[in-house]
Amino acid sequence: MLTFPRAKQMKFKVELFFIFNCRVVLDESLGFPLLSVTLFTLLYGNWVSSFLPRKSVSRKFHCFRAVDIVDHRQNMVGCSQSFVRMLEKMEEFDPEKVIEEFEAITQDAGKVQRETLKKILEENGSAEYLQSLGLNGRTDPESFKTCVPLVTHKELEPYIHRIADGDHSPILTGKPITTISLSSGTTQGKPKFVPFNDELMESTMQIYWTSFAFRNREFPIGNGKALQFIYSSKQFQTKGGLAAGTATTNVYRNSQFKETMKAIQSQSCCPDEVIFGPDFHQSLYCHLLCGLIFRDEVQFVFSTFAHSIIHAFRTFEQVWEELCTDIREGILSSRVSAPSIRTAMSKLLKPNPELADLVYKKVTGLSNWYRLIPELFPNAKYIYGIMTGSMEPYLRKLRHYAGELPLLSADYGASEGWIGANVNPKLPPELTTFAVLPNIGFFEFIPMKHNIEDQDHNQMDPSFFHIEPEPVDLTEVKIGEEYEIIVTNFAGLYRYRLGDVVKVMGFHNTTPELKFVCRRNLLLTINIDKNTEKDLQLAVEEASKLLGEEKLEVVDYSSHVDSSTDPGHYVIFWEISGEAGEEILKECCNCLDRSFVDAGYVSSRKVNAIGALELRVVRGGTFQKILDHYLGLGSAVSQFKTPRCVGPTNNLVLQILCDNVVESYFSTAF
Repeated sequence: MLTFPRAKQMKFKVELFFIFNCRVVLDESLGFPLLSVTLFTLLYGNWVSSFLPRKSVSRKFHCFRAVDIVDHRQNMVGCSQSFVRMLEKMEEFDPEKVIEEFEAITQDAGKVQRETLKKILEENGSAEYLQSLGLNGRTDPESFKTCVPLVTHKELEPYIHRIADGDHSPILTGKPITTISLSSGTTQGKPKFVPFNDELMESTMQIYWTSFAFRNREFPIGNGKALQFIYSSKQFQTKGGLAAGTATTNVYRNSQFKETMKAIQSQSCCPDEVIFGPDFHQSLYCHLLCGLIFRDEVQFVFSTFAHSIIHAFRTFEQVWEELCTDIREGILSSRVSAPSIRTAMSKLLKPNPELADLVYKKVTGLSNWYRLIPELFPNAKYIYGIMTGSMEPYLRKLRHYAGELPLLSADYGASEGWIGANVNPKLPPELTTFAVLPNIGFFEFIPMKHNIEDQDHNQMDPSFFHIEPEPVDLTEVKIGEEYEIIVTNFAGLYRYRLGDVVKVMGFHNTTPELKFVCRRNLLLTINIDKNTEKDLQLAVEEASKLLGEEKLEVVDYSSHVDSSTDPGHYVIFWEISGEAGEEILKECCNCLDRSFVDAGYVSSRKVNAIGALELRVVRGGTFQKILDHYLGLGSAVSQFKTPRCVGPTNNLVLQILCDNVVESYFSTAF
């Protein structure tokens, strides 16, 4: 018996008998994904779709869940191999159908939002968290907002830890959570645990389908390959036996990911052994090598973040001759030692002197590496990855490598879930907006009390936003206004403060198009690193203990991200109560660097994607000058707070700090 998982809207049972003696049962107790609708429609014309209720596919697009076929293929009784082969071909999709579905759900985003919230609360009504809040089965937005408070991760952390520790009761969701994602947004030096389930995976695939459909309409690609600089870390088991890993790892290790990439013509050049390799440097080298082997088939270049693409081609500048030798001789460099990677690469790498000569000619013909990417991959149509927010400083270098190749920014989401898709891919990254998908979660928006566009984003402090306005719904936001996003999703997050500030740039039908502005409380970020004011405080406290041994103390401190260097690095400014020796300050500098324990920072430092931290000691009285500066602008002493991070828009304060530097030290911790 072949069964297809999920769709509770089905109110009837249908039994179909295929000529291959394969019995298919569709039942409300089993559910029904869109794949089934499409599969049967292909086999039987419009016969099946004529009696399927429209709402049964309201959360799905016209895409194939080929993984469902694979997962259930073993359950088929008497199904011939020819039928299996036919199923394997059902992996293409119609981009225009996907766009039609997107247009449909955004025509009345408010209605879709109400239906989505109703579905979330119905599926999870038995959860302990919701039960304790007195919803009593109500699913309307008004009751939901009245009963359920706004929360941060701190409030949900005890519930999530119970799940991770093995409590299988319905705590946050009706069905058990089996996977945990690790968020790098930390305040205490520990990654946050975030629930991850099948619904979040479906949302991920829906985002992929949607953005690809719009992207492919503007920049069509053929049936080639993608040079994807993606890396999957190992999953581990929580105390309760749940699989845990970064959000990208959980996605990459899900069978739906590979099937979706195949369906949208985005298969990686590299074998899985490279993506899941044990060593980042070895995997990166092989990504580059595979890209060259399949250079004529590469349709686009991708990585999750723009800085990863930059890092990859900076590495290419250093190892390109070694890569040519590997291609010429058909023997993998000894720098790759992982047996799994070497075995997989041996199946691809054969002696090819002609290709080696061609790559050598292309590289030696470049001027300062300009147009490196199109020279290496002549059929590439674009470069794709997250290029907004903290990635914008890398655009200049990326454009240097890309030449005339378009830079397309990827979609908007977080470890906690997805928000929107880039449906206007022709816009440059600096102007990229994201259309919210109204059926993947319930979204609210807190109006920002102050227009933060005129402030230094890196200086924002929650105290500016006390007595917050009430959140507004998705369709109630106003163009030109800025908001903090509140998320309710299918994985147990209810009225969750994501911490992102966005600006409404327009509407796609009735759903808003958002531009990412900043992390509300984020101070220091260069790549994938995310360090808050609390993280900075903890680092300074730890390092200043060394000064205490010399009877000295840190009078005041601030920080700055120096993007003028390549790569960028953190700068910490200290005003000290007396004169400290050179050796002790070097130790302090190293201690500061080591004390930023955010996973994104540590991994970036290890691969030199973030440069060595710099400690700059300033003259006594420097921070008094900063206070005087703010007083001159009309600020009150009672409201003054030392800017813990001085952003690029606060040039005058940065100038005060830099003009008063008396000593400078660079970390040697990594």
